[in-house]
Amino acid sequence: MPTPDRNRELTGKTALVTGAGKGIGRATVQLLAERGARVVAMSRTHADLQTLAEETGCETVCVDLADAAATREAADAVQPVDLLVNCAGIVELQPFLETSIEAFDAIMAVNLKAAMIVGQSCARSMIARGVHGSIVNVSSLSATVGLPRHAAYCASKAALVALTRVMAVELGPHGIRVNTVNPVVTVTPMAEKAWSDPAKSAPMLARIPLNRFVQPLEVARRIAYLLSDGAAMVSGVSLAVDGGFQAG
Repeated sequence: MPTPDRNRELTGKTALVTGAGKGIGRATVQLLAERGARVVAMSRTHADLQTLAEETGCETVCVDLADAAATREAADAVQPVDLLVNCAGIVELQPFLETSIEAFDAIMAVNLKAAMIVGQSCARSMIARGVHGSIVNVSSLSATVGLPRHAAYCASKAALVALTRVMAVELGPHGIRVNTVNPVVTVTPMAEKAWSDPAKSAPMLARIPLNRFVQPLEVARRIAYLLSDGAAMVSGVSLAVDGGFQAG
């Protein structure tokens, strides 16, 4: 059993987490709630939200982030928010020469466009209230490393890093910090699609000096750091959580 988190530094803050039903998003909701935040969890899967609310007491919003209009409506409705974690993401594995326009557009809609839409809504609210908030966009090591069969996914995560830099530059004068976390393969249901085959996972593991993949809670803790006052002068950065992958 994990040791209960005794840090209550987010008491009095409201945090919105997208992609909250599983994996990194779910671990982030659990951790932020433990640290005292009022958490709003956003996901497209009602069953996941229901169990998460039972576990953490979080508020829930069920919405398909691939729908831009529904996403904007949902994001506006949950304001005011002080902290935002854009964690929603999907993947469709296709070789580059066979990557379909439909799959590319769907991945971009969830992994990139939804982050922009929700980020706009939250940032407008923060600015209107004079709140010095924090936004963390969950990118990936694939933003800087090309992975076979991940053309659309890698493109979406690289674009999210670029979007984050622009957000940091434009929102910084309002006291809003914006960063990304960039984990290597994380042990989540989505990762099962790409890495469940040992023939595929073994070469990736061999490139990680710590010789293992990342656990969702380890990423959530880095997200919580970037949201906190402990990172008060950290903005516009991409924080790798990769076990030393990029050092090799």
